[in-house]
Amino acid sequence: MSYWLDQLLLFFISLLANAFSAFSGGGAGLIQLPALIFLGLPFALALATHKVASVALGVGATLRYLKADVVERRFALFILACGLPGVVLGASLILQVPGRLAEVALGLLTIGLGVYSWRRAELGQHYRPARRDRRGYVLGGLVLFGIGVLNGSLTSGTGLFATLWLVGWFGLDYQRAVAYTLILVGLFWNGTGALTLGLQGGIQWDWLPALLLGSVLGGYLGAHLAIAKGSRLIKRAFEVVTVLVGLKLVLG
Repeated sequence: MSYWLDQLLLFFISLLANAFSAFSGGGAGLIQLPALIFLGLPFALALATHKVASVALGVGATLRYLKADVVERRFALFILACGLPGVVLGASLILQVPGRLAEVALGLLTIGLGVYSWRRAELGQHYRPARRDRRGYVLGGLVLFGIGVLNGSLTSGTGLFATLWLVGWFGLDYQRAVAYTLILVGLFWNGTGALTLGLQGGIQWDWLPALLLGSVLGGYLGAHLAIAKGSRLIKRAFEVVTVLVGLKLVLG
């Protein structure tokens, strides 16, 4: 009986975390990863298991966003090409490097993202493509590579970095930026990180069915809400989530 209660608890944790993340553009690890550790998994095992479950978030969101047709294929390939090598590098380093100092620094920076977005009322409210020249792609790609390293190595909030970078540098509105983040970061970046971590550490396979089901349904639900509610409400959700994720990282 305890096994099924645990599976039910894991399902609801995953559903809540991933619906929250899919609507705001990141932050599933704020709820899901600490819950896995609280339920008894050591950090490395919890991180790898969380990464695998987060891939299903990308699957659920992709199923919903395919109907909306907001993703440009060439731009999506550019994001993948820049970010995936960073993910592999970050995931290869994290199991050897103490992460506490990095988490505090990342937490403070994440809070700064939320404050920055809050102080710029019109940020991400309109789709105005920018910096699509060579210089813009080179500098933008380098930052995406850096975000990929963080995504592979740290636990919470890096999808939020990708969302704001796509808004602030490339001129996307929040709705489009969240779509790219959920599909590319959620599905491909997290999938690459999960594979790299799984090969080095391990995965709690018997916990995955409930986590995966909750992630797929939560990703679809959150993406649906994001499409229905538009960029202004997504912006507010993004700002709340960045501050919460940042506080979580700083306080531990």
